[in-house]
Amino acid sequence: MAKALARAFRYQRMLDVGRYATISEMAEGEGIERGYLGSLLRLTLLVPEFVEAILDGQQPDGVTLPALMKPLPASWDEQREQAGLQQDPGSVRQR
Repeated sequence: MAKALARAFRYQRMLDVGRYATISEMAEGEGIERGYLGSLLRLTLLVPEFVEAILDGQQPDGVTLPALMKPLPASWDEQREQAGLQQDPGSVRQR
């Protein structure tokens, strides 16, 4: 999961700096299926403490990459609620 997050943020950075104008252009240029790239980029919208927990190898039980790549709520509070997490500054705790 950490590798997928790193890739997602790398690809988002490429879009941000203008290396590619669109996801479709990036998918073609990087040799990645466009739908997969779009799903991967969604990982950049995860609540920050969730990203930290994944990078630290401390993601809650049952959290899988396929589940994270599905559409997720735009609101970070809704993401926390959906995942059964309480907000605790600096960490992710299961309820």
